[in-house]
Amino acid sequence: MMELEKLRILGEASQYDLCNYVSLNKENFTSKNLPGIYQARTSSGCQVPLFKVLMSNHCTNDCNYCINHCYNSFHRVEFTPEELISLFLHYYQNHFAEGLFLSSGMPGDADVAMEKMIEVARKLRLEYEYQGYIHLKIIPGSSYDMIKRAMSLADRVSVNMESATSSGFGELTSTKDYHNDVLRRMKWIGRLKKRHPQMAPSGQSTQLIVGANEETDQDILKRAEWLCKHLNINLSYLSPFEPLKDTPLKNHDKPADNRTPRLYQAQFLLNSYGFSPDELVFDDDGFLILEDDPKMLWAKSHPDLFPVEVNEAGFKELIRVPGIGKISARKIIEARRKGIKFTKYDDLKKLGVVVKRAEPFIQLDRAHQTTLQF
Repeated sequence: MMELEKLRILGEASQYDLCNYVSLNKENFTSKNLPGIYQARTSSGCQVPLFKVLMSNHCTNDCNYCINHCYNSFHRVEFTPEELISLFLHYYQNHFAEGLFLSSGMPGDADVAMEKMIEVARKLRLEYEYQGYIHLKIIPGSSYDMIKRAMSLADRVSVNMESATSSGFGELTSTKDYHNDVLRRMKWIGRLKKRHPQMAPSGQSTQLIVGANEETDQDILKRAEWLCKHLNINLSYLSPFEPLKDTPLKNHDKPADNRTPRLYQAQFLLNSYGFSPDELVFDDDGFLILEDDPKMLWAKSHPDLFPVEVNEAGFKELIRVPGIGKISARKIIEARRKGIKFTKYDDLKKLGVVVKRAEPFIQLDRAHQTTLQF
């Protein structure tokens, strides 16, 4: 089979591994002219073209959401390391791609799949002297030695958790063990990173599927907080479930369009703003209330803490005000150190505060123009 035809098949098959802080945009993934290119967007908003592909779509796992699951009958293909290296270097040298994101199905033995991906990274680094970005997906069940070798070559590694709980994971697959094949491997990566900080300098990441099982938003956010606290994963990728033809979950409902964005907002509150899962507002079934963002809902549920005096409040108080982020809070405090007193909302707007959201929760120099009424 022609290499470009393999690339079309294995490039499209890789699209459900997220490397973005936003939901999948299929139109941003591949084109007929350049299959395998994904315009990844970083947390700072920069767009980076990655060569993103599977090594193989052969797989012995039965993941109910995945087009490559073992019971699906379709054409299976795989690259040799030399084929994939040749394609990637063509894209890289012609400035079509600035990095490599390599994953694979698991054709029997996890270490067999890992060996081929590691060989790609090894040859790129040592034989072709490629020093650019490489992200290697760690196959669940991979050995400690394979993970260590992958981390010595890659900028970033990742293991897809897919699910926040063991019971939820069991709804998605019967061929992988949540605690042994996934969590244990992620802990190995964490320990290796502590012992060898130079390995995988960009750290590890993971992905959770939203809406494929019965897990609640509370389950997902508790796991996200645990990942941040114990494995230093500051932001877990969240992939909204997409029912695919020829999969056991083809008739499963998709999650609400705004569920995943609200989960991202809540995750930022947990990992960057000092909130705990118990402080977030959920409905009786453990799901976020989607009509408003989690920070606004928290503020509305705590009228006793507001209004906050902008000219006196500390950083931690300011960042809990809707419309005031970490950057604008630092600017407010820096301005106060210079002797500036805030008396007008326009002064805050110039610092990046979203005054329309913040106004009901703040006062300026003891003046409060709006009464909290929700």
